Amino acid sequence: MTCMAPVVGQDEDGMWCAHVSLRPGVGAVGEGGTPEEAVADLLEALDGLIEEFGTPWRPGTEREAP
Repeated sequence: MTCMAPVVGQDEDGMWCAHVSLRPGVGAVGEGGTPEEAVADLLEALDGLIEEFGTPWRPGTEREAP
């Protein structure tokens, strides 16, 4: 299992943004009117990434069977 803590902040327009990096150059972003909405949107984006590309994998560790 991989655990990642999202970075959540508010932009200059008042929109809340949440993002997490899976590896350099690869990550996901969520937006919403509240921090909770931004994180929920981020989780949907992560689900889409995992569905399309599989779970993150780090070199030097064993891959789990699908």
